[in-house]
Amino acid sequence: MGTTGPGAAGSGSTKRHFRVWRGDPAGGRLEDYQVEVNEGEVVLDVIHRLQATQAPDLACRWNCKAGKCGSCSMEVNGMPRLGCMTRMSTFTETETVTVTPLRTFPVVRDLVTDVSFNYAKAMEMPAFAPPADLSPGDYRMQQVDVERSQEFRKCIECFLCQNTCHVVRDHEENKRAFAGPRLFIRAAELDMHPLDARGDRKEQAQAAQGLGYCNITKCCTEVCPEHIKITDNAIIPMKERVIDRRYDPIVWLGRKILRRDQLASASGARPAAPGPVVHVSESPAPFVPAGVAWHSPEPSPAAAPVGGDGRLPVTELTLDRSGASSPFGDDVTFPLPVDQLRYQPPSSS
Repeated sequence: MGTTGPGAAGSGSTKRHFRVWRGDPAGGRLEDYQVEVNEGEVVLDVIHRLQATQAPDLACRWNCKAGKCGSCSMEVNGMPRLGCMTRMSTFTETETVTVTPLRTFPVVRDLVTDVSFNYAKAMEMPAFAPPADLSPGDYRMQQVDVERSQEFRKCIECFLCQNTCHVVRDHEENKRAFAGPRLFIRAAELDMHPLDARGDRKEQAQAAQGLGYCNITKCCTEVCPEHIKITDNAIIPMKERVIDRRYDPIVWLGRKILRRDQLASASGARPAAPGPVVHVSESPAPFVPAGVAWHSPEPSPAAAPVGGDGRLPVTELTLDRSGASSPFGDDVTFPLPVDQLRYQPPSSS
């Protein structure tokens, strides 16, 4: 009877060259392995075989192995991917496969990174606020109202979009002011929800989440394993709604003539049930738990996305870090040559 399990190699197996990043917050290096690969396997299978046969202390986060938990996020030949959804058949037999941890987040050990930044940002997001005059059993929605935001509910929180977004991938200092694509789709979902009575979702996204920092290069959409059209269906519509609110001439005139409460009543918005207080600040919100690592030394203050009057300044277009070329532009092909791969984890201090 044949042997089965992660350490077993089938009759049709071949030896493949793997380079895996090994290390901790103090530093690390890429180590070379020759490992058996069977037909039909994925990268995570090979990582498990390495753990079983050559590197029992190799740390790797995983759970479902079905592409639904988002745990096994890593970078394979420089491309953010899920280890359980990256088939070995996509690489040639002579190709070196290089596996590194997510570059945007601090390394805990080997392929495991500290993604608590994303959860701290999620805590700052105001929750769903149903109308005060409706009880939970009285909620009624048409299917057409559900379909638009339903796409965003497919998110498995693998944080590949957060990892690839160059606003924080290339600029550590932006993490305080920028929530990232994962939180933008949540903001869009709630703003499009017909029963969400909060009227400040757009202001929250612009002022507190740093929506203005995104220059819609679609890197996040490219790496999403659930094929959510993050840029086209969430970020761009939210940007359009912010522009409508701030620069539409009729709305601008109404803001000059009417008080805020009169504007709300004129728009027909129903009062929302009491919800959490929204803290608009460039520093971490005061209710972020103690011990959350913001992953960088104290940065120099970032320019506010909006001015003191709540309006988007034209000077935002000339900020020194308002935009950057996409790390996955037309001039980059994957997999990257091994000699071009570099990994430098961010500081966890």
